[in-house]
Amino acid sequence: MGTGHTGPERGPDAPRYLGIDVGGTKVALRTESATGPAEETAFAWGPRRGADHDLARLAECVGTLTARTGEPFRAVGVAMPATVGPDERVTAWPSRPEWTGLPLGPALRALFPGAAVAWADDGDLAALAEAAAADCADLLYLGVGTGIGGGLVLGGRLCPGPDRGSFELGHLVVELDGPPCVCGRRGCLQATASGPATLARAADLRGSPVDFDDLRAGLRDRQPWAVTALDRTGHALAAAAVGVAELLHPRLAVLGGGFAAGIPELLDRVADHLAALARTGGPRLPVAPARLGGLSSLRGAVLLARRQ
Repeated sequence: MGTGHTGPERGPDAPRYLGIDVGGTKVALRTESATGPAEETAFAWGPRRGADHDLARLAECVGTLTARTGEPFRAVGVAMPATVGPDERVTAWPSRPEWTGLPLGPALRALFPGAAVAWADDGDLAALAEAAAADCADLLYLGVGTGIGGGLVLGGRLCPGPDRGSFELGHLVVELDGPPCVCGRRGCLQATASGPATLARAADLRGSPVDFDDLRAGLRDRQPWAVTALDRTGHALAAAAVGVAELLHPRLAVLGGGFAAGIPELLDRVADHLAALARTGGPRLPVAPARLGGLSSLRGAVLLARRQ
């Protein structure tokens, strides 16, 4: 998706910044200022009643934050998992399809009158935050959760950049005849290596349903169905990372997202496959765990606000 920004920057008398990480099931918010401690809060969307209801829930939470200090926000950054077109309308969001067609820009401006407002893909913003945390100007972010988020920072800037769209690593085709993806194609990285895809593969191998705790237990006991399922996930992630590295040469890959954080064995699987896929004579791409864990996108949203 693309990014957008609008509104004047307020004077130095109100240096408050707000980051919002919008998810399919919950929303996290973080406020920062030059004088006080940071504050974080979150809420669940609740029953699905449409975009207007969701925005009302967001407005309620923002109102509570604002009333707590009585000070306005200078700038707001929003991490969005949805695809947003150049006309500022949501064009696709499989997790909450009722948002399709929503004029996101006007909706956010209405929530934050007088503030500078910007939004960007959640994977891109996670990469921005992780690059800052690792002090690495050329970094590839792999976020494994309900879907696959990705982001690339080169020379300290997002690639391809705010005016050209998001870094859709999850929809990079890694298997020509792979499983169907929610985007309509087959073989996307997300369809093979997301948390749900890994659990579904484990269930097929086991011959019975597998949830997150079952997979963790199976990996702990070295059950073949669990090890094989996770290995394919690691292989797909490594293949995607190697493809990016051949073209754009990041110096570090970072593995994050809720699923990856709960399955520490995944990091070793990705590292082993990166080593196996390394081209003779070429540099090897190192991989490390995300320093910010599940907060990468939220911290990135705050960075986006500070850059307005």
